[in-house]
Amino acid sequence: MAPARNPLRTCAVGTVSAALVAGAVVGLAPVAQAAPAVRFVDIPGDGGTVLKANVVTPAGTGSHPLLVLPTSWGFPQAEYLAQARKLADSGYVVLSYNVRGFWQSGGEIEVAGAPDLADASKVIDWALANTPADSDRIGMAGVSYGAGISLLAAAHDKRIRAVAALSGWADLIGSIYSGRTQHVQAAALLDGAGAITGRRGPELRQIFDRFYASDLSQEQNLIDWGERRSAATYLDRLNASKPAVMLANAWSDSIFPANQYASFYEKLAGPKRLQLRPGDHATPELTGLFGLPNDVWKDTGRWFDHYLRGVDNGVDREQPVQLESRTGAGYEGYPDWKSVAATDRKIALAGSTTIHADVDSGADGGTVLLSGLLDQVTKLPPLASIPLLPRRWAAVWQSERYAAPQRVRGTARLHTTLTPTAESGTFVAYLYDVGPLGIGKLVTHAPLTWHGRTPGQPFGVDLDLFSTAYDVPAGHRLALVADTVDPLYIEHNPSGARLTFSSPENDPSYVSVPLREQ
Repeated sequence: MAPARNPLRTCAVGTVSAALVAGAVVGLAPVAQAAPAVRFVDIPGDGGTVLKANVVTPAGTGSHPLLVLPTSWGFPQAEYLAQARKLADSGYVVLSYNVRGFWQSGGEIEVAGAPDLADASKVIDWALANTPADSDRIGMAGVSYGAGISLLAAAHDKRIRAVAALSGWADLIGSIYSGRTQHVQAAALLDGAGAITGRRGPELRQIFDRFYASDLSQEQNLIDWGERRSAATYLDRLNASKPAVMLANAWSDSIFPANQYASFYEKLAGPKRLQLRPGDHATPELTGLFGLPNDVWKDTGRWFDHYLRGVDNGVDREQPVQLESRTGAGYEGYPDWKSVAATDRKIALAGSTTIHADVDSGADGGTVLLSGLLDQVTKLPPLASIPLLPRRWAAVWQSERYAAPQRVRGTARLHTTLTPTAESGTFVAYLYDVGPLGIGKLVTHAPLTWHGRTPGQPFGVDLDLFSTAYDVPAGHRLALVADTVDPLYIEHNPSGARLTFSSPENDPSYVSVPLREQ
């Protein structure tokens, strides 16, 4: 990859975030209350690696369905105890284990590699041999890292009949390297948290080093490494065994964007459900980890109750795609992902606009973890004053004022013609909801990087912005902004580079905004 610009600034922000998250892990993790049914055990994983685990067994005799919960990245094995007790009260044997490489479990961090998948099967073997678990009724669930491992394990172990993957990934490269752009704050957060709470092996340290260094000679190796750790790679196996898969994520997830889950969901052949809510990475599930009422965990319990316990709770008859708008209240049901948007409205990006690189215009995607959480709690996304954005460093196009609310649902798409002055470069596209005073609230955004282009030669760009659900009030506009620097990402613009966005008569530029029916 070409030499990166300003990696230290963006990495510093991510590392600080990582330290904050690690502090939360230590200080805020749920503490187990005394309960006779909870056992803390050691389980031999792949190659004999010791996995620290806890088991919560329901009262009563006979066999029970089994739920296996791998921990999140950097979290201790007590993470799920509050939910485990609730699930055990519903009749499940619940086994949560610390994934290898973290806390007291042995081994090194494998990032959902082959040893992690073998561990999941070993944990199931142990549970069937040492608890009253039913071998025909096995499920896996987890948040973030635990979600990714659960999906991958279900693709490799046909005994797993139901999965709830919460705030996870199905496409690892499509998450942290979308648009061929390093999501450096997300990577730095994971890297920092792994360094504090786990043991990174030589391979993982090398992966992060190459990621930060933008070594193009190693790009394909990085992609191959990520694809081996992505459930989307093993879609044929999942569609052959058809476990019941529930996917839940947040619209503003700054580590695993909603797009990659939605794309994966559409390709699943078995029973499935997709839920998208306001929030950032793992924030919709957070209160449930403390035993507080939580929609995500409630629906997780309903999912397993139906597909593992045979409870006729209607979850199979509900619309399988459930969305909550970032600006509204209540859920909207759809029969599939493509039905989320009833129509597309195009905003023309007319004229020819040239911007200079290397300076942050003030249009930004926010801060990893924090911006999406603020949007979830206060409905206040990242802001920018659209009239004051410096046109030397930002290209701006605006729609007319809308007479009626515009209910954005799904994936906005940018189509334009770009002429760079250098062979490598990066730009970030932002879609804003602009009020009467010109203050723009971020609706969605996405980065794009290119290499090996001929300077001065135009080329076509088609960029999917991150999926969202957002209601633009009547009297507001939508604005499309493009600039070259965002602290969330590593940018690849050489000093003095310029980008020209144009709209040829035979191939006009536009942003296509997906809208639901009024």
